[in-house]
Amino acid sequence: MSDLTAWIGRTRAQSDLVTPRLIAEFNATFAPHLAPVADGTAPPALHWCLAPETPPADALGPDGHAAKGGFLPPVPLPRRMWAGGQIETVSELHVGDAITRTETVRDVVFKEGRSGRLCFVTVEHAVATGRGVAIRERQDIVYREAAGAETGRSSDAERDEASAYAHVWAVPATPTLLFRYSAMTFNGHRFHYDQPYATQVEGYADLVVHGPMQATLLMNLAATLLGRVPRIFRYRGLSPMTANQSVRVCGRRGAAGFEGITLDEAGRLCMRAQAVE
Repeated sequence: MSDLTAWIGRTRAQSDLVTPRLIAEFNATFAPHLAPVADGTAPPALHWCLAPETPPADALGPDGHAAKGGFLPPVPLPRRMWAGGQIETVSELHVGDAITRTETVRDVVFKEGRSGRLCFVTVEHAVATGRGVAIRERQDIVYREAAGAETGRSSDAERDEASAYAHVWAVPATPTLLFRYSAMTFNGHRFHYDQPYATQVEGYADLVVHGPMQATLLMNLAATLLGRVPRIFRYRGLSPMTANQSVRVCGRRGAAGFEGITLDEAGRLCMRAQAVE
C-alpha cells in the first residue's frame, strides 16, 4: 500500500483539437440520444473523446489497457472499471478549440467489499482551452479481484424506482455501438469488444458497456430536460451493464435539478446520476 501511495500527486498533460470530424463521429454514434446544442458547440461529454492515452502496442497489459505502473499505480488486482465521478462544466467546448487535458492522481485507497478486496484510485482532470479551464472532473477507478459472471435479477425496489421516471431513452447496446465508442476514446479494454475474453477471462455475461458511455447518455438527457448543460454532473456505477440488450436511460427533473438512472432489460439498476443547473 505504501508503494502505491507514492503515485499520489503524479501528473501528465496531453493536447488535442476539437475537430468537425470528431463531433460528426460522436453525433453519428449517439444520435438521436443527444441534447440540442448551438452550431459549432460540442455536445455534452465529448471531452471523454479528447486527448486519450495512446500507449504503443508493446506497452499494453493483457486486458488491453496500458500496462500497470505507468501513470496509474500497479494495483495488484486483475479487474479494472470506471466506478463514477463528477464533472463541473465551466464553459462549453467549440469546434476548433485546442485543448490541454491535465491529469493528476489524487488518492489510492484499499477497501474490503462483498466481492473481496477493492482498490479505488481517484484522478482529477482539467480540460483547458485558450479561454481558460472549461471542464474540471473527478474520475473514480475501481480495481477488483477476479470473480464469476456478474448477472442478477432486478429487485422490487429497482422496478418500483424505474416506474417513477417519466423520460426514457431506449438505446440498443449493440457491439457496433461499443466498438465505435472504444474507437473514439482509443479504449483498448478487451471486455468492450472481445466477447470470449469478457466472458471467459473476466467472467461477465457478455461484452461490457462503457461506464462513460452510460454517463454520456445520462448527461445528455440531463441537458435536454434542464435546457442547458448542467454545471455539476455526478454519476456512480452500481452494477455492470452488458451488451446485446436494450439499455433504458431514465431521467426526471426535480427541485434540486436532474435525477437519472440506467437500467438493463431485466430492470437492474446499473448507474445513478444527479445534475445541478
